[in-house]
Amino acid sequence: MIGNSVMDTLGGGISRNIRRKQLSHKYEEIISLENLCLAWREFIVGKKAKTDVQMFSRRLMDNIVSLHEELANQTYRHGGYVSFYVNDPKRRHIHKASVRDRLVHHAIYRILYPFFERTFINDSYSCRLDKGTHKAINRFRTAASKVSKNYTTNCWVLKCDIKKFFASIDHKILLKILDEYIPDKNMVGLLKNIIDSFSTGLPLGNLTSQLFANVYMNVFDQWTKHSLKAKFYIRYADDFVFLSRDKLWLEKICPQIQKFLSEQLKLTLHPNKVFLKTIASGVDFLGWVSFSRHRVLRRMTKKRMFARIKENPTTETAQSNLGLLSHGNTENVRQELLWQYWLLK
Repeated sequence: MIGNSVMDTLGGGISRNIRRKQLSHKYEEIISLENLCLAWREFIVGKKAKTDVQMFSRRLMDNIVSLHEELANQTYRHGGYVSFYVNDPKRRHIHKASVRDRLVHHAIYRILYPFFERTFINDSYSCRLDKGTHKAINRFRTAASKVSKNYTTNCWVLKCDIKKFFASIDHKILLKILDEYIPDKNMVGLLKNIIDSFSTGLPLGNLTSQLFANVYMNVFDQWTKHSLKAKFYIRYADDFVFLSRDKLWLEKICPQIQKFLSEQLKLTLHPNKVFLKTIASGVDFLGWVSFSRHRVLRRMTKKRMFARIKENPTTETAQSNLGLLSHGNTENVRQELLWQYWLLK
């Protein structure tokens, strides 16, 4: 069960500090013709050749005005989804909304993201501007160096992963969290319309799902900082680590983490993806296995990289992969990748 406020779990003082931040924007700003047109400009980047986007573009202003009127009259209802699978590297079920619905997602995101960005902790790295996997991995390396006093003592790492994260996000809890930040009830109603358009959890593929996932996990992030007093905690989506010289402390907080996630957010740690080990023995995090003074590419990451270059042997693909490889000790892999690229060319 959750309390009157999801933030109550953080304690009175912290709760008041978080609740003080309220979104000042109004529903009318999201649905305005100006915001919808600006959202369209952002939405079509890289999508102009898509058939559904071209069809919407043929009567662009008529479609945008019609969408605005539905939103203004509050008769707008989010439609269904087209589903398909991608392998990157594991098989993922993607759900794609219609162009008009995705335009609404972008219009919402333009207003909500800058506000919620200010509420997130620094060490949350997923789906945020100027963050990403590379910065998360570099932060991990910096934290490991600090904890181990430049690798002169043990640095223990508790690595956790949430089981079926997006599918497990609870609509009622998410809406309760959003309601605490957003005083405009019409705006909350629109968010509910989108969230409830998907039967269970959040769909992979919605721009708003990325933001909502961070808002949801921000409750956990704040708890780790203010209740657990975790100094070295790094999260990327549903993948997170705690670093400490104190192995017993990490062993102690593991059941507390599971209890908090279960009771407050209805999430479960993946039983096969929780481990506690030293950095010296190698820690698998975000596609790399990090050791005390170097890191190597995870075997599956390398396999996926070579599959991509085989499927699409372009200069852009090669440069993208070489950019990834520049973040670790990968000279042999770099030479192998370049050799395969030139053979395929």
